[in-house]
Amino acid sequence: MDIHADGLSDAVSEPNAGSPGQTDQLEAQVAQLERDMKADAVIDQAIGVVVAMTRMTPAEVWDVLRETSMCTNIKLRHVAELVVSWGRTGVLAADIREEIHRRLQGRIAW
Repeated sequence: MDIHADGLSDAVSEPNAGSPGQTDQLEAQVAQLERDMKADAVIDQAIGVVVAMTRMTPAEVWDVLRETSMCTNIKLRHVAELVVSWGRTGVLAADIREEIHRRLQGRIAW
């Protein structure tokens, strides 16, 4: 028997087969983490789109996206999705476009 195996029993416990609630809770946590990772990725992409168009730092763009989300009452993840789509298509919903334009006025790199 491996001498290190004795210490593992305390560090990692097997899920209790008699508690389906715990399994459901863990599955819900994993699903939430996966959603959060995808949201973070699209927010990072949106930051990249705006950084590429402006003379702003990623931190400044983060503030623009966050404030746009708050002022339009649209979730940050959805604002980010719209900005990424804008980078591809050149089309942006009027309410988001107006809010972002107001915040980026004079900051566009070209």
